Amino acid sequence: MPKITFIPQGQEEIVVDAEVGSTVMEAAVRNGVPGIEAECGGACACATCHVYVDAQWYEKVGGPQPMEEDMLDFAWDVRPTSRLSCQMKIVADWDGLVVEIPEKQA
Repeated sequence: MPKITFIPQGQEEIVVDAEVGSTVMEAAVRNGVPGIEAECGGACACATCHVYVDAQWYEKVGGPQPMEEDMLDFAWDVRPTSRLSCQMKIVADWDGLVVEIPEKQA
């Protein structure tokens, strides 16, 4: 199982085992990671699972699709490596992925 490191603002990092085929948001919710609200349950209908992908991982993970880009317009403090974690389907070679959680969700 790939390990994903979540870095909540002002807290220690949290490393979780993530199931291949699930999403980064699902891994966060299953493991009680603070700051991932996931109000829409992963339907790409809100921006409450917004994360910043570590710059070293961004190319490997890839950028957002058009629908996700539209929803990121509603996110707080969008950055060049912003993604909605509900749209990031985990693959085996993401072992070690690092994402930072914004100070607040939109």
